[in-house]
Amino acid sequence: MTLETLLLPFQFPFMQKAFLIAALVAVPTALLSCFLVLKGWALMGDAVSHAILPGVVLAWITGLPLILGAFAAGMLCATLTGYLSHNSRVKQDTVMGVVFSGMFAVGLILYTSIHTNEHLDHVLFGNLLGVGSDDLWTAGLIAAGVSAVLLLKWKDFLLHAFDPAQARASGLPVQFLHYGLLSILSLTIVATLTSTGLILAVGLLIAPGAIAFLLVRSFGWMLVTAVAVCLAAMLGGTYASFFLDSSPSATVILTLSTIFVVVFVRRIRLTAKASRQAIAAETATNP
Repeated sequence: MTLETLLLPFQFPFMQKAFLIAALVAVPTALLSCFLVLKGWALMGDAVSHAILPGVVLAWITGLPLILGAFAAGMLCATLTGYLSHNSRVKQDTVMGVVFSGMFAVGLILYTSIHTNEHLDHVLFGNLLGVGSDDLWTAGLIAAGVSAVLLLKWKDFLLHAFDPAQARASGLPVQFLHYGLLSILSLTIVATLTSTGLILAVGLLIAPGAIAFLLVRSFGWMLVTAVAVCLAAMLGGTYASFFLDSSPSATVILTLSTIFVVVFVRRIRLTAKASRQAIAAETATNP
């Protein structure tokens, strides 16, 4: 390929906006994914991302901003899940599965019952190439707010993720941190509506943190690595989709999945190598 061909995607306004929103969304999703991975909230990210569908559809029907419906539905799912898990014998992952599947089903029923020339497919699958100025402003403001909160309070969220009892004993507002993280999760998913949509949003919320967890040992470097990986996948996947004529959001998630597989295989090989070296050293010491 010539240099002119390689630079071709950057010459189109719709691709420029796609690259911009990809970069904006990558930072908060990557930071949040680190906390979700450590806290074991992978299913919560999946639950909230699917459960906001009825809120989006109802907001569209009533003429309200989609962001309000999405955030309200996300918080309803998170709050309802927390209430049911604390007031029943059913485990939290089971409650999340029931709540998010039920809300997603309600959203699908509402979605298919609407007869209109304007479709809402972009809510489900994203529309990275159809980003408008309003989408950029929404994603940018949410990304800046979420990133600022996570970076300023990362030690509090980290302690809460590892040991809520110790966090409570240290005087931290555990309930505020819990629902604050859920609010941040709902807002972040709202920011990804235009880029990856509801169905693939969980990939951005889990894969970067999981990849960084396999690569580094300290949480600070985990945050940095997750952001770098997510940025590379978002921009690289968007760039590749132009030449592959594929869905940008699906290409981004596939890129993240491929990186995870490569890193996971590398980790297995390094662990096996370390085990063999330890056995060899022990054998040499005690022949």
